[in-house]
Amino acid sequence: MLIIEWIAIGLGLLLAAIVLLFARRAYYARAGGTIRCDLRVSTLLVGRGWSPGFARFVGDEMRWYRVFSFAIRPKRVLSRRGLTVASRRLPEGQERLTMPADWIILRCVGHQAPVEIAMALSTVTGFSSWIEAGPPNYQRNHLSATDWPPAA
Repeated sequence: MLIIEWIAIGLGLLLAAIVLLFARRAYYARAGGTIRCDLRVSTLLVGRGWSPGFARFVGDEMRWYRVFSFAIRPKRVLSRRGLTVASRRLPEGQERLTMPADWIILRCVGHQAPVEIAMALSTVTGFSSWIEAGPPNYQRNHLSATDWPPAA
């Protein structure tokens, strides 16, 4: 009987953890300004190092959270000030196996280290608008609409 009780406790804890992950995501999504996007956290191996997550736009910051994390604080914060989209590309190699077909990978540069973000093509428009909607006196160096799609 003791083994069954431990199995039930383990399953209960697992269920509680799953519910907590979904509740955390719903809490952030309720505030609005949330998108689904993956962030490349490691560049050691070509096509690897992507982590699934979601981002919230709060003022001049994009706060990125991992999906499978209990952390309350964002894993990465990108400031709109000085952030530009340096290049856009389609997923290549192994990336095509882990990302939906309509996703685009953006390489962004700014005051921090360069970062690669993958998101749906429909989300890229909103992300670009958010970057460009900064206060006056921003110096912009972004790709124009004529730079997309990339030449084969």
